[in-house]
Amino acid sequence: MKTLIITGCNGQLGRAINKELEGSSEYKLVNTDVEELDITDVNAVLAFVREHKPYAILNCAAYTAVEACETERDLAYKINAVGPRNLSLAAAETGAKLVQVSTDYVFAGDGDHPYEEFDLTYPQGVYGASKLAGENYVKEFADRYFIIRTAWLYGEGKNFVRTMLRLSETNDKVRVVNDQFGCPTSAKELAKAILYLLPTDNYGLFHGTCEGSCSWADFASEIFRLAGKSTVVEGISTEEYGAKVKRPAYSVLDNYMFRLTTDFQFAHWKDALREYMEETV
Repeated sequence: MKTLIITGCNGQLGRAINKELEGSSEYKLVNTDVEELDITDVNAVLAFVREHKPYAILNCAAYTAVEACETERDLAYKINAVGPRNLSLAAAETGAKLVQVSTDYVFAGDGDHPYEEFDLTYPQGVYGASKLAGENYVKEFADRYFIIRTAWLYGEGKNFVRTMLRLSETNDKVRVVNDQFGCPTSAKELAKAILYLLPTDNYGLFHGTCEGSCSWADFASEIFRLAGKSTVVEGISTEEYGAKVKRPAYSVLDNYMFRLTTDFQFAHWKDALREYMEETV
């Protein structure tokens, strides 16, 4: 069996990958979170990977608290940049493949067309900048890698879908930002895409999101519709919401490289959301 090391195994994507590979006769999973492996410690990473000699390392670990990244810059760069660097060094030494998950926040978010993999990056905050630094380390040090940028991820754990459903229990109306646009993506769809690429030699940079796009307010409205909730969504501006950190106004990703080089097709975000809610909510 091929050994897969999964970092950040308790996160939404780590759990989704575990679920997809449940009962697999092809892969043996070595699940780690920070308690089992601190990816910011290069010596610990090298020793761990040397011990397990994996077929691939799937890095699902990240510091994703956008506002906290601004005040905890060192921690953000340690987890989002140094961590991938360390995993890349270990992967290159042992011949393992590496999957690095990145984000739409590497872009400025001020465009009006979906971002392709070849568009210029221009992160607006520490979170995006640290994730972009992680991408660059992977490109520099790993030999066989897949970098997959995703966005608006939800799965098993704390996420926007569950937050909206919780708010609907006690509110007749919720105020949700309607001037930020992106691609709601289920962790299950992303896990399927990763496992599609993994056995191939189709290395490089990919965008991986569900098809279609919407605003956060549109997303919330669809959640309530599917859940049969009568809660009304009041669209508000980012300025009205009062976010402390700038977020991309338009960060829709185009899965161009998936279309160009594979037969894999992501589900439309509405279909993936319906399946998620039927299975888990």
